[in-house]
Amino acid sequence: MAPPISPPVGSALVRTLLAGEFAVTAEIVPPLSSDPASLIAKARPLLGLVDALNVTDGAGARSHLSSLVAAGLLVQEGHEPILQFTTRDRNRLALQSDVLGAGALGIRNILVLGGDDPKAGDQPNAKPVFDLDSGALIAMIREMGEPGRLPSGREIEAPPKLFIGAADTPIDPPAGWLPDRLASKADAGAQFVQTQFCYDIGIVRRYLARLGDAGLTDRMFILLGIGPIASARSARWMVENLWGVIISDAVIDRLEGAADEKAEGRKICIEFIEQVKDIGGVAGVHVMAINQDEAIAEILAAAQIGPAHRAAGMPLPSSMA
Repeated sequence: MAPPISPPVGSALVRTLLAGEFAVTAEIVPPLSSDPASLIAKARPLLGLVDALNVTDGAGARSHLSSLVAAGLLVQEGHEPILQFTTRDRNRLALQSDVLGAGALGIRNILVLGGDDPKAGDQPNAKPVFDLDSGALIAMIREMGEPGRLPSGREIEAPPKLFIGAADTPIDPPAGWLPDRLASKADAGAQFVQTQFCYDIGIVRRYLARLGDAGLTDRMFILLGIGPIASARSARWMVENLWGVIISDAVIDRLEGAADEKAEGRKICIEFIEQVKDIGGVAGVHVMAINQDEAIAEILAAAQIGPAHRAAGMPLPSSMA
């Protein structure tokens, strides 16, 4: 097990979590453009509404504006980015250089991922790298921050101070199941988790209970993946095509029976937030609004969560008060 590391208090997300407040993150996909204006316009509506904003890294195994550059641009605009960082495209030398670059740009949060298989993208002949797996990259970033050295032993003059995250996929845990993979990421140095979509409150409760039994909810901040679902058809597509997505039959049936499926999907998202607020071990939510970025502000206002809600002096959710 790795020695505990101190979360960087320069991160506003860290301060929110350490204060015991219900955190909210969301994500945007950088554009296929070298003009920063489109990125900035896309992110601007979320400024002040979320505690941090994920910047995806080659989502769908497709090229976009560099996630590192995009996150740096968002820092300049006053956002708190979470740099998504995949092992798919770079060897360890390039990864180390980009981690140092993140620190230099004022980025304080990083989410380590493996990355989508290039065969799923629009250039399937691209060669993946995967010099390191996600656990090894987490451990490397931890070592670069504390004690501040490269795997070769070279000392880093000004070590990057990063809040390190990992991804996980909720499951309905069978008898005897242990969250060994997530535990190994915690051992490597991961401090927070963002999960895949899971729209089944029973599974969420059972999954979190097992993480709690394993001591992981005491070691890591867990942010559950949610988001508005556009339609029953979209829900079925997500379940069939996106790894690890769980959407219950009851949710799909409810969408299918609604007069306005998109509005119903947003209502379901708001209701789900209300339910997960009271589940022990849930530190917040990660909102993924696929092709519905404009819905995020509406959802956060209705659910009464996020920095704007807290700044208005509203009471904390009952589970966090």
